[in-house]
Amino acid sequence: MRDSEGLAIADALADNKAAVLQNHGLLTVGTTVESAVWWFITMERCCQTQLLAQAAGTPKLINDATATSIYQLVGSENTGYFSFLPMFNVLIESNHICLTDFSE
Repeated sequence: MRDSEGLAIADALADNKAAVLQNHGLLTVGTTVESAVWWFITMERCCQTQLLAQAAGTPKLINDATATSIYQLVGSENTGYFSFLPMFNVLIESNHICLTDFSE
């Protein structure tokens, strides 16, 4: 990816945390790796749900007030960070990975 493409994507994202890049896929960002990964997982699940809903018929849309309320409940960086931690712990334990603090 060229620097100019990265800057264009950053401009398009603005204060949002996810984008669908045509012919490339999903892109998510966060203030931590954990939150960015959680937003990616959540975005992928939302895309799958959207496709299933559309395949089943006409999706029932929610209004802006409901969408805003849901965002305020689950859209914070803390939610993204802490939602990923249990999944991270399972990955570490199931792959027998030992994490050591090498900063000392």
